[in-house]
Amino acid sequence: MAAPDFWDSSEKEKKKDLLKERTLLIDELATWRKLKSQSEDLGVMLELANEEDQEGGDAVRELEKLVRTFQKEIKKSRIEILLSGQYDSCGAILSIHSGAGGTESQDWAEMLLRMYTRWMELRKYDHRIVDLLPGEEAGIKSATVIVNAAYAYGYLRAEIGVHRLVRLSPFDANHRRHTSFASVFVFPDIEDEIDIQIDEKELRIDTFRSSGAGGQHVNVTDSAVRITHIPSGIVVQCQNERSQHRNKSTAMKILKSRLYEKQLEEQEEKMEKVRGQKKDIAWGSQIRSYILHPYRLIKDHRTGIEIGDTDRILNGDLDPFIEAFLIGKKTTNGD
Repeated sequence: MAAPDFWDSSEKEKKKDLLKERTLLIDELATWRKLKSQSEDLGVMLELANEEDQEGGDAVRELEKLVRTFQKEIKKSRIEILLSGQYDSCGAILSIHSGAGGTESQDWAEMLLRMYTRWMELRKYDHRIVDLLPGEEAGIKSATVIVNAAYAYGYLRAEIGVHRLVRLSPFDANHRRHTSFASVFVFPDIEDEIDIQIDEKELRIDTFRSSGAGGQHVNVTDSAVRITHIPSGIVVQCQNERSQHRNKSTAMKILKSRLYEKQLEEQEEKMEKVRGQKKDIAWGSQIRSYILHPYRLIKDHRTGIEIGDTDRILNGDLDPFIEAFLIGKKTTNGD
């Protein structure tokens, strides 16, 4: 890369891949250097604690603090090692859709959107909502979020499926218990890495006025874009950018990722028929229940993980569920 003619060749896309790989390797190297430094600090503090030869001393307390920090970093690194899928290092396109049930499910979809954006904020992931369709009374019918962060897809693919909520309804005058469903789909943000040929004749492109927030310009012009890929029936839309051109560009980006994911899914289904096996986790399957009444519990049906602190999870602390899924997936695959 230090060569003066590095960017002169015609293979600029391959050079971009090299830059991305270099960035990932630099981050990985920084992680291992950090762990090595922490390990050396632990060794020094252990010697001091032994010399102190008394319980409750300053060195012992500092050693305990360092051990807890080191264990946390080791756990994080272990999970990142599990992210070895072809596109695990990519950004992600997260899509949430409310299920049947009107306002109840739409409110639940909005709760999920908040949960995931909080998770992204806790990780300091760059993200933006590119499409948001509000419900009639409350909540949302659907939302699409682009997450521009390394390994976002590797983590978020653990969330694909149907999420079930059980609670006393705030929209029911009799305050009865309701069950709501919302689905979550995640696609790798791989537009720059794939070659999906889309015939313009196979697209229906509609423009309309934005129905969400975005300021005066967004709401009074037909800047929102909906693209329908007629052969597959896939529909994508974007309405949160200021210009029609940017909304169309973002919608095409999402369409390409969804078409590529559909190709991979079809290939996997063919392989399963040959092997006579079923998927462990099918698209649209119920993966997790969030029970807020008559007791409070969140249970992941794939891993068996149960957590009673529902507020913590709904405020974005999804790592216990994601980590358990990744570890279980690796074990199932025999790796």
